[in-house]
Amino acid sequence: MNPTLDKFLGGKQGAIGLAVLATLILVVFPLALDAFRLNMVGKYLTYAFVAVGLVLCWGYGGILSLGQGMFFGLGGYCMAMFLKLEASDPESTKIQSTPGIPDFMDWNQITELPMLWQPFHSFGFTLLAVIGVPVILALVIGMAMFKRRVGDVYFSIVTQAIALILTVLIIGQQGLTGGVNGITDLKTLLGWDIRDDSSKMILYFINAFLLFGCILLGRFILASKLGRLLMAMRDKEERVRFSGYDVASFKIFVFCVAAAFSAIGGAMFALQVGFMSPSFVGIVPSIEMVIFAAVGGRMSLLGAVYGALLVNFGKTYFSETFPELWLYLMGGLFIAVVMYFPNGIAGLWESHGRKWLGKLSRKPAPLAATAPLPEAAATSSQPRELEATP
Repeated sequence: MNPTLDKFLGGKQGAIGLAVLATLILVVFPLALDAFRLNMVGKYLTYAFVAVGLVLCWGYGGILSLGQGMFFGLGGYCMAMFLKLEASDPESTKIQSTPGIPDFMDWNQITELPMLWQPFHSFGFTLLAVIGVPVILALVIGMAMFKRRVGDVYFSIVTQAIALILTVLIIGQQGLTGGVNGITDLKTLLGWDIRDDSSKMILYFINAFLLFGCILLGRFILASKLGRLLMAMRDKEERVRFSGYDVASFKIFVFCVAAAFSAIGGAMFALQVGFMSPSFVGIVPSIEMVIFAAVGGRMSLLGAVYGALLVNFGKTYFSETFPELWLYLMGGLFIAVVMYFPNGIAGLWESHGRKWLGKLSRKPAPLAATAPLPEAAATSSQPRELEATP
């Protein structure tokens, strides 16, 4: 294999891990699950975008953001605004006082489409806004914080505060954003009905391919010089700074990349689920997204995807089976992972999975070809080498 490609894929083990995950998502789930459950998995995979971004930002860069939900929500709101405008054509809204505007605006006595919404008639502008708006916000936060060398727990608290402020702002501007209910009743994308099962299946695969694109981009970043610098900054930031590197710029870059990943996940969430609300923007969902990365392994891009799937599968199963206890069960799951598997699922694989595979792949020598060991060999300090001696 080409050395550059081998490094990009993470070696043989990385390529195998990527192939296993692709088989699980693209083959096993579509064949084994019905349309309803598959759409739920698609929703879980939208959260995996955030977890992958957190691996870059937190695991390798040492930047713990507790406000990634705001980027997820902004990407989702940008997509939802376009979809809502398409669903609010004059024919569909003719029973309103003001046809041609979203229903929640009509309920709030707004008589014309606000200027903020006007550009979202364009699908091209919407795609740019899905990425651009969260990245610009991340850029502003990063420049305000990292240029002043604000980091560690202070940065985490600030991102929490901004996520809370954005949630309050969205809820307060009910006429512009739909308030606490959010933007609902999303029906079509460029005239294509996104509510039937076949459409949700197509969106599932689009979602999966975008996720793998983000994973490969993340591996490209980590395989480059920037990836090594991120790890160096996480462990010895002052030494990297004294070496002449602009640490703040690197931090801003990786924070913006994580924001872009989160925004893509939010946009796909709006498409697959059919609504977007402020409940995905605030502190609680942001902390849940950190849990996805922690359970999967904050140093593993693939582990982040498994973490998002596992936690959300557990959340769904516990809430359906034990509706009164599921929050405690989810808390216990997270505590158990942190206490006994601090490196997450990926760390468990590194410590036990590879050894297990090594034992399975090791072929024992045939009994007929093995001569009796001399008495001195039985007390040798190198029994493994002697066992293989004919």
